[in-house]
Amino acid sequence: MDSPIENYLRRIHAEIAGMKDGQPYSAIPAMANVDPDHFGIALATADGYVYEVGDTREEFSIQSISKPFTYGLALSDLGMDAVDEKVDVEPSGDSFNEISLAEGTGRPANAMINAGALTATSLVKGSGGRSRFKRILDTYSAFAGRSLDVSERIYASELKSGHRNTALAYLLRSFGIIESDPKPIIEDYFRQCSVLVNARDLALMAATLANGGRHPLSGDEVLDLFSVERVLSVMTTCGMYDDAGSWISNVGMPAKSGVAGGILAVLPGQVGLAVYSPPLDEHGNSVRGVAVSQRLSSDLGLHFVRAARTGRSAIRAIYDITATPSGIRRTDEAAEILAGHGHRVQVIELNGDLLFAGAESMVRALSDLPDEVEIVVADLRSVDEVSDVAIRLIAEAEDMLRRDGRELALVDVEGSVTDALQELGRDTASFTTRSAAVEWCENRLLEGHGSELVLPASINPADSPALSPLRPEEAGLLQDMMEERTYDDGDVVRRVGQRFGGVFFIVSGHITTSMPGPDGSRVKLATLGPGMTFGEMAMGEDKRQETTVKASGPLKVMVLTADSIDELAVKDPILSMNLWKALTQDAYTRVEQYLREAAVRIHD
Repeated sequence: MDSPIENYLRRIHAEIAGMKDGQPYSAIPAMANVDPDHFGIALATADGYVYEVGDTREEFSIQSISKPFTYGLALSDLGMDAVDEKVDVEPSGDSFNEISLAEGTGRPANAMINAGALTATSLVKGSGGRSRFKRILDTYSAFAGRSLDVSERIYASELKSGHRNTALAYLLRSFGIIESDPKPIIEDYFRQCSVLVNARDLALMAATLANGGRHPLSGDEVLDLFSVERVLSVMTTCGMYDDAGSWISNVGMPAKSGVAGGILAVLPGQVGLAVYSPPLDEHGNSVRGVAVSQRLSSDLGLHFVRAARTGRSAIRAIYDITATPSGIRRTDEAAEILAGHGHRVQVIELNGDLLFAGAESMVRALSDLPDEVEIVVADLRSVDEVSDVAIRLIAEAEDMLRRDGRELALVDVEGSVTDALQELGRDTASFTTRSAAVEWCENRLLEGHGSELVLPASINPADSPALSPLRPEEAGLLQDMMEERTYDDGDVVRRVGQRFGGVFFIVSGHITTSMPGPDGSRVKLATLGPGMTFGEMAMGEDKRQETTVKASGPLKVMVLTADSIDELAVKDPILSMNLWKALTQDAYTRVEQYLREAAVRIHD
């Protein structure tokens, strides 16, 4: 099944691709002739799944997006106090290449502007036989999850044309902020800006920051959590230069842009976003990148205020209905069909909050289901909050399931998700208990994979499974001894504690059985339909009814009363004995199943 999120990203990509504002950066000659139509969007979850649309594998130089990662490496090496002595954490309100140095000390305002980035590069030292730049490159590669390379052509062009950065480095040296020869530091800074990445790389780098510094695929800790916190904090206030205020108001994610056309944004605990499109606005930010980020933040609820809680997979468990049958007693033929086709119904138990990250994990699981799955039950009993974004994603996922000939059902106790989906025009099957949902699914399987006789509307007692061990003439004689009774929906047929009142054979309709739970509430045990029996468990001296039996819709039964059974024992002891054998064989083979199902439902 297609992913609703991928389809959404394709729509956004197609809409925003028509924006023609801005121009590619031309101050670095080697970057001036880039194709302005290049445009890619990559969204990586905190567990490493990447959605990609457009030119996500087109390589470009990382440029200023390198700054947070070098800053993080310096923090990891030296600690916050030592780094803070050299570079501040205050927004400058200036463009990326302004000379924002503190009066008297020369300390740069923050590590996201060029002066602060040069300082951060100077703080990284060679170690373990690796040069400063090799350590920087290795760090970028660890964040991306693959080995990255440098564009020597862009590096040479930067080295030749980067007079302002060269001047900044020497100015920093004059204040003692840079403590050694600026020339190798300038070279390493230009090299780090010339590292080649693509949008997928940046999305995984952002996801690593979102995941607290641990790469979501490799599991390696690339940066410690304290350094990640500082990096994301500075990105929030300073990452978009003189457009930082507008960005944090409209997008609400720590971010960093680069003049090659890349933008990286992080929603801690949930996702990393990367966009590549070379045309820039007056702030030096990608025009399409800003537009995509604003749109996704609004549509997917990614602003940090709306998505403040840490994202995690909302999936508690996935299993097919053979693991948790409904409790309906079936004929042998029906049971065989359900055993062979139960894997075609998958239950997805969800928990926690269904914000974007949680909803994404759910729809991804739907997208990955095997082709033979026909029905999906989304069990929402343990879900705390469902966002508007999650509702829209569920609606789109249901549309896709239906296009593939599949169905979605909900276990929605409060009914709030069902109501929200109805407002979006979806008539989703919904149930207040899992057993009711599974019962519905079982019936759908029997309708689709069984004969017309598997789910008959009515069955005479003589044809019921309980009397199948008897000869036809014996079953017929018993049916003639029975009396007919009818009930309306909700009528109580038998109550807990009643003495044995006979054996009830369901001719048409359904009954539900229940018993008191530990907290005094009613726990549903089973639903019985045509051909099934009840009441026989109370047979014998001083036995009493152990469950409450109610009609579920119009009900017709035939009852072999206690008096008739006593009369049969006198008039036809052989048939009476055969009846007892048949009923006890049918009853006691189900005792263990009843107890098991009762335990499951009480636990639920």
